[in-house]
Amino acid sequence: MPTERVQKILAQAGFGSRRACEKFIEAGRVKVNGKVISLGAKADPAIDEILFDQQPIKATSNLRYIALNKPRNVVSTTGAGGAEKRRKVTDLVPRGDDLHLVGRLDRDSEGLILLTNDGELTNLLTHPRYGHEKEYHVLVARSPDAEQLAVWRRGVVLEDGSRTRPADVHVIRRQGQGAWLRVIMKEGKKRQIREVAGLLGMPVVSLLRVRIASLELGILKAGEWRELTTSEVEALKSGKPKVAK
Repeated sequence: MPTERVQKILAQAGFGSRRACEKFIEAGRVKVNGKVISLGAKADPAIDEILFDQQPIKATSNLRYIALNKPRNVVSTTGAGGAEKRRKVTDLVPRGDDLHLVGRLDRDSEGLILLTNDGELTNLLTHPRYGHEKEYHVLVARSPDAEQLAVWRRGVVLEDGSRTRPADVHVIRRQGQGAWLRVIMKEGKKRQIREVAGLLGMPVVSLLRVRIASLELGILKAGEWRELTTSEVEALKSGKPKVAK
């Protein structure tokens, strides 16, 4: 591998943004071949010993970027399945245990998850400060009226007392007594859509994520996965937003 700035190596290994890793170096927490380095130092993780707080940094020699359509009853975790040995998303991809998850979904939800070993991109897409959009198609049991949609768009106080940020919510189509909604958010508290919909009197029947930032689910069927194209990776790293249709 060619030499790289050490802050980039740390970021790709999942230690935070490049700026955060620069601060680690400035604080004297990073060593290369036994010596504390200064900002701007370079190293080759395949040859040099890089330590962060005395712990060795694992080299990431082959970056992987995978889009997966998570099925229902599969958990969004990279850890062990627990006593019940529940199937997890990384079980669906070869060598998946070496990958980070971008965009977790609860067990009953489906749709797009990004798996990668690029720690820098993981931080870029998951840190709240960047506010990347996530788009969902949600089937609710009761069709909303104009006021319910307006409240959801403005923000809803959750049971824990926190308030959701404004969201883009529109009806895609009515279905019986219910409706399919398109929900676009720039945050993602645990089970947020289900809780908001429930508080507004519209229990969720089905939830499918179709987009993370500029990356779309496309034609992937439940359980299927594919490698991202170079242009898709570049678009995610650039932070260029996807214009919703």
